Amino acid sequence: MTPSLKTLMSTAVLALGLAMTSATAMAGDFDGQAEATYAEIEKMFGGVPTFVRQVPKAAISGLWQQTKDLELSDKTALPPKTKALIALAVASQVPCEYCVWLDTNTAKSLGASDQEIGEAVAMAGLTRQWSAVFHGMQIDFAVLKKEMGGGS
Repeated sequence: MTPSLKTLMSTAVLALGLAMTSATAMAGDFDGQAEATYAEIEKMFGGVPTFVRQVPKAAISGLWQQTKDLELSDKTALPPKTKALIALAVASQVPCEYCVWLDTNTAKSLGASDQEIGEAVAMAGLTRQWSAVFHGMQIDFAVLKKEMGGGS
């Protein structure tokens, strides 16, 4: 075996060993991470919904962190009410009855009016309708871009 191939093989074996050790260590931490996440959710909302405990322990901490950093944060480019209206619009088109219910209540709790909620859902429907027209009629994208103002 050439020195460079031997070095490469040794590095690969070392990396695999570290990955396996890390994975084993992380697997042991999932219970602790999940319990810390449950405690944080309970502190924030007064309880832990059943569906949260049904999420695999390996995933709940990451999902919660993403939810806090994006959806619940008031330090992002979009204000929380706008994010709730976007979520509702998407949920209405996915469709997800759970999400529609949750996102409607969230939007209302953040001050969205019935008119804003209706408009968000109507915009989702309008976008979906035009998408069906564009795709179903196989509209030439380059022509569309040119006719609608160039741009990228």
